[in-house]
Amino acid sequence: MKHRKGSERSRRDALAELHGSLDRRHRPEDVAELILQALAGRLTGRERNVLARAARHSSRGAAWFTSLSDDYARPVGGARQVAVAARLFDGPADVDPDDPESLRTYASRAGRSIGWTPDRSDFLADRLNREAREAAGMDLSKRQYNRRFRMLRRIAAKAGTLETEQDKRRLLIIGVTGFGAHIPLDRFLEDPDAACFVAYYTARRKLRREFSLSGRDNPFDEIADVLLARCGDDADWWMIAQVRSTPDVLDRLTDEERGRLLGQWSAVMRHAARLLGDRWRPAMDRATMVVRPGDDSSTWNSLAGAYNAARAGWLACLASLDALELLDVSCPGKAMRLMAADLAAWHRSTGGDVDPGTRVWAALPPPWDVLDGTASCTRADVEAACRTAGLDPERSGWTAPAAKRRVAVFRPTPELVHGVAVADPVWAALLRRAGVFSGRPVRPDLAPDALHGLRAGVVTGDLPESRERD
Repeated sequence: MKHRKGSERSRRDALAELHGSLDRRHRPEDVAELILQALAGRLTGRERNVLARAARHSSRGAAWFTSLSDDYARPVGGARQVAVAARLFDGPADVDPDDPESLRTYASRAGRSIGWTPDRSDFLADRLNREAREAAGMDLSKRQYNRRFRMLRRIAAKAGTLETEQDKRRLLIIGVTGFGAHIPLDRFLEDPDAACFVAYYTARRKLRREFSLSGRDNPFDEIADVLLARCGDDADWWMIAQVRSTPDVLDRLTDEERGRLLGQWSAVMRHAARLLGDRWRPAMDRATMVVRPGDDSSTWNSLAGAYNAARAGWLACLASLDALELLDVSCPGKAMRLMAADLAAWHRSTGGDVDPGTRVWAALPPPWDVLDGTASCTRADVEAACRTAGLDPERSGWTAPAAKRRVAVFRPTPELVHGVAVADPVWAALLRRAGVFSGRPVRPDLAPDALHGLRAGVVTGDLPESRERD
């Protein structure tokens, strides 16, 4: 009995850790090892062997090491600013420094003592002079009053910055995992089979992009296929649909559930499109989408990823509801990612040209203008642009859900340094610290070691000549 209870706790702990991985960046190998624990005693021999093939490369044990981070960068909260404010205002701060709204509430509450409010925070125009401070009963010197005024301004500004960065991280995760990070823990624990599929499939979707001309592997690999096959008629298909909006999953939902999911994707699509419009600069070249000085390619690409994922989910839900005729009236196009200049040059050197999708994107109105009603873009417009670019508008995902792809074969996650595959994680860590492949000058103190590694053949991935000279 004690052994059975211990096993149940172990399985529950593994599931809880899998749930924690949904908004982090665990490698599929590490997730596979946790799944073996969560489904211990419930797997067939074949299922266990398929998972074990990945789990043997897990970094959770002492036998394997990876230089890759297991999380996405998290915005820094306002704890430092709040600590200073607590000293200035002579009292403990009842505030959650990682919650923007809590920071604003704290600043407003603390500001009452010096007549500061969020809408009257201009340092030149809104400060009280000595007479006004004395009339308000403030026993503060000008210097002490100014310090408090400035600190409240900083807390308010920090709240705005934190809110923006948290929103960007949320959209980044939606772009690579769908709504998996929003699944409640109790619902996750109720269906271990569906939960394990969700955790593994999202881990596959989070794999970093390799610097390559061959495109990305299908995230739905043989292990994901085995895990999804374990989910029967009574599985939590709504939870699965949060991360995989394909016909085989959507067909399991009710019309009400499909409509609700359509609304979720539509809201994200519009929000991401608006943020893309805010960040679009006239100097950016829609015809090539090659990064130029001053472009924030990381933010743009994460927002474009969120927008395109939401658009794909929206199209899938429309198709499942037999409502694709709505595209006849309005069909916002995809958003293209910004491409590194050396990757674009590599394409040209191998006889390639601008991606056909980029030509379609350049020929259509920007999606943010379509979604806010500033511009019109119908299905006929998209189809015409696709034909000019040599694309099938449906199979390429411009006017219909993208075509089904072949199930991928599992392969171990490569060690990457700015997208370049490196054979050894220790060398990868050194090359990353040295700044190799970053586009910036290599650190002089680490340059000899980095050069030795490059000459020793530690790079195993595709590498254009321009990057070999870094």
